[in-house]
Amino acid sequence: MVEKGTLKHIGPTTVSFNVTDYARTVTVSYTGILPDLFREGQGVVAEGMMTPDGAFTADTVLAKHDENTCRPKSPPP
Repeated sequence: MVEKGTLKHIGPTTVSFNVTDYARTVTVSYTGILPDLFREGQGVVAEGMMTPDGAFTADTVLAKHDENTCRPKSPPP
């Protein structure tokens, strides 16, 4: 879960944000274009490496939609 209030834009395509499971929190840094569904307070999958100082440098960030998100209905034939 992306912790609310933690998203910071550091450069044109670099951001940092906290990810939490409500027991522990990790700061993630990412350079790239975030997915359209990326939001604070939403689930996220980040792939990358932990740094020696305990932060996480992500190579990939995937946004998870909630169970209420569904594709638009197709028009009738």
